[in-house]
Amino acid sequence: MRERTVWEFSDDRGQVSTAGRRPTRVLAYVQAGATLWDHGIRPSGIFGSGHDDPAAPDAAKTGSLPLADVAYAGAGATLDVETLLRGGPDLVVAVSYGGGQVYGLDPETAKHLEGHLPVVVIDVGQGRTLARIGDRFAELARSLGAEEPAAATRELDAARSRLRALTSGPDRARVLALSPAGQEQAHLARPRMWPELRVLAELGVGLLEPAEGPGANWSTVGWAEAAALRPAVVLADIRAHATALDELPSDGPWASVNNSVRVVPWNPEPVCSARAHARFLALVADALAA
Repeated sequence: MRERTVWEFSDDRGQVSTAGRRPTRVLAYVQAGATLWDHGIRPSGIFGSGHDDPAAPDAAKTGSLPLADVAYAGAGATLDVETLLRGGPDLVVAVSYGGGQVYGLDPETAKHLEGHLPVVVIDVGQGRTLARIGDRFAELARSLGAEEPAAATRELDAARSRLRALTSGPDRARVLALSPAGQEQAHLARPRMWPELRVLAELGVGLLEPAEGPGANWSTVGWAEAAALRPAVVLADIRAHATALDELPSDGPWASVNNSVRVVPWNPEPVCSARAHARFLALVADALAA
């Protein structure tokens, strides 16, 4: 007899996942898990990408997740089907950067995983607005019986209003988003390619655009070229694989702006909830107001 469908969800590949009961043990890519947590869902486990430490999740990506209570399945080459199924999940939530490919999992692993349980993929790529990404996670959360508190939306509205007020004048601070890549170079973000940065631009933040050249999402330059942009505020990638700004040489080219620049921690794989976005906007607003 065919199992009765109680739960179903159409993901961003157009693929419909179904189950005979609402899933309760969710294994999620860390970004998705942190987002679902803000919507009231406690993942049973999370996994990382090839950029992450197989032994521990990157704290920059985990948002408010209670890591002591959420199992970490690992990352990169350590992830096979057996490892991913070890905690007994009944749903996997993954992300994609377009094209439907599951980020963080080998394509063959992802294919075989779907033979065991539903896999839902949310597109978080550059072709989407942050609002649309957030809506999709909210729709998934509602299908699983949870919803982000209304207070989070009010916090986000207030944060947006404050940022608009701070950027309404003619003299906007110069803001540079970057990912430090060692002592010699930095990856400068092209703002139009990042949903979260596009929101800042829409709110009036004066984001600096790197020169045209190689790199769709990032422009890789030396620190002298980054310093020459004379930023007043830097959104600095704080993921574990990025170099910390305070590790740069005190006599290097970045030192010319290091003492005056205001630094905002930035996770280019943001938690896509109203609560998390409101906190990020508040940090940017604090830096602009300082």
